[in-house]
Amino acid sequence: MALPPPPDRFSEDISASTVRGRETPDIDAGVAAIRNVLRTLPARPGVYRMLDSGGDVLYVGKARALKARVTNYTQVTRLPRRLQRMVAQTRSMTIVTTNSESEALLLEAQLIKRFRPAYNVLLRDDKSFPFIFLREDHAFPRISKHRGARVGKGIYYGPFASAGAVNTTLNALQKVFLLRSCSDSFFANRSRPCLLHQIKRCSAPCVDRIEPDAYAELVDDAKAFLSGKSQEVQRKLGGLMETAAAAYDFELAAVFRDRLRALTYIQGSQAINAADAATDADIVALACSAGVMCIQVFFIRGGQNWGHRAFFPAHTTEVAEDEVLAAFLAQFYDDVPVPREVLLDRTLDEMTLLADALSERAGKRVGLRAPQRGSSKRLVEQATRNAKEALDRHLAESTTQGKLLAELAELFDLAAPPQRIEVYDNSHIQGTAALGAMIVAGPEGFRKNAYRKFNMKDPSITPGDDFAMMKAMLGRRFVRLEKEDPDRTSGDWPDLLLIDGGRGQLNAVLEVMGELGVFNVCVVGVAKGPDRNAGRETFYLPNGREMTLPPNTPVLFFLQRLRDEAHRFAIGAHRAKRSKAIVANPLDDVPGIGPARKRALLMHFGTSRAVRGATLADLEKAPGISKGMAAALHGHFHPKG
Repeated sequence: MALPPPPDRFSEDISASTVRGRETPDIDAGVAAIRNVLRTLPARPGVYRMLDSGGDVLYVGKARALKARVTNYTQVTRLPRRLQRMVAQTRSMTIVTTNSESEALLLEAQLIKRFRPAYNVLLRDDKSFPFIFLREDHAFPRISKHRGARVGKGIYYGPFASAGAVNTTLNALQKVFLLRSCSDSFFANRSRPCLLHQIKRCSAPCVDRIEPDAYAELVDDAKAFLSGKSQEVQRKLGGLMETAAAAYDFELAAVFRDRLRALTYIQGSQAINAADAATDADIVALACSAGVMCIQVFFIRGGQNWGHRAFFPAHTTEVAEDEVLAAFLAQFYDDVPVPREVLLDRTLDEMTLLADALSERAGKRVGLRAPQRGSSKRLVEQATRNAKEALDRHLAESTTQGKLLAELAELFDLAAPPQRIEVYDNSHIQGTAALGAMIVAGPEGFRKNAYRKFNMKDPSITPGDDFAMMKAMLGRRFVRLEKEDPDRTSGDWPDLLLIDGGRGQLNAVLEVMGELGVFNVCVVGVAKGPDRNAGRETFYLPNGREMTLPPNTPVLFFLQRLRDEAHRFAIGAHRAKRSKAIVANPLDDVPGIGPARKRALLMHFGTSRAVRGATLADLEKAPGISKGMAAALHGHFHPKG
């Protein structure tokens, strides 16, 4: 996540911000560097960063009094071994002072997510959470799933734990409130109702099948339900159903009955009973086993359970459970809306500080407590039980994954089970929209935040030449690796490369790696069997060996899953690129033509084709286009030989 510039209330002490120590690789050099900073360190709240000899961030910490906190790092014998190793690597520090400790806590969380230091507890799940978005800038508001920046005008309900939870809720909401989910362009161009109206999931405002006031009433009912007033909506629908039945309008009564049934389904499909929880609350519980920690979060919004998700923080070895949970909360709520209340399974030492920081971030008072009795206590106990079960499943999967990696090492003669596997594939249609893809897997499974796409723009590549595309992709990948991590200390160097293809693709990869001087990475080509039969894959090794594996072996299934994931990612990226190319505008490629000028040109000429065929004199007459810009535009579309 990109860190925005610190607000004005943060002031940085430039004179003490970066101080270099000796470069000897022992703990004395680290202590000397820290003591050098202590000479000018204020006794104010703030954030400090420990840096190694290369300037990389080792650790980010916050303090109520910087001088007292940093002094502790000079008393090496009192530090745990983890922090002793950190001090031994420290060669400089960066200091940022703040007005309060809660401000320091917020800044610390931002910096940890930005730099991902090796000695901080890290929240490994970088996926954003989906929301339900109810637009308010249209006469007939639209309800839809939303993920990403919340910049549209309207109300965002969430977060939901998963896209599946959103889809289930949206489907039921459409049955209950009949709100439109189509885009504005689709809405504006309808002449008759769409299928959603036929299956009673939309009131068809696009063709005036409902009055604006009646639609506004449906919107108000949806807002009330999503805000926790489901009982009121339920009573209203029940009353309407009874009124229609009393008037012998049984068809209308059946409509209200179906809507009431859908509403009851939403309320009855909760994974936990959230009726006794606060209107908006998160329930957080931690479980630990075999040195691995799992944090389970349940999202309660509007008195309804909107799903739960398990998190497995990284860098938790030798770190106390309470410290892990506190670090998780600070990082988790850095980009997730903070509810009115957070219920924990334990009391933390910094509970008051965390509550103050979260309240400052949310702009409202946030309660942070560990309930000891009552319904809230039962909810926390259920979250704790889910955390333990999720951890047990994770450990079982990790054990299985470890066995598979060990078998993989034996199969391909690796020195140790691979910690990072990279799989490469490319996708195109007769050379168009060509794109390469890389997926990454390790002991913990797929690392989706490490996936990469490679656009093939090199004119020297013949369209459709898979060998050249593979060479270009691997060349770009390893040139960048050699530049960013020549000493191979970051963990980004692969232990095993799997190439989707046969001997030809493998030789192309080996050729480019030989040119770059990369000889100690195992490369294996994976080709489908006869008639592209899954289960009869042939594996090509650099020494000329070819092998097949017996069907139904776990390691074969594992390799197929890796190959299929790379194929899925490549195909998805290719389709997105192709779709974007279909709607591309020729004006997008003209230097100096931004959105405003492009809009002015299209308004004046009507189409981009008309702009491309316009004469220089016609271009000069367009509003907002100077003579120089007109000449540049004309020259772009009519280059002289």
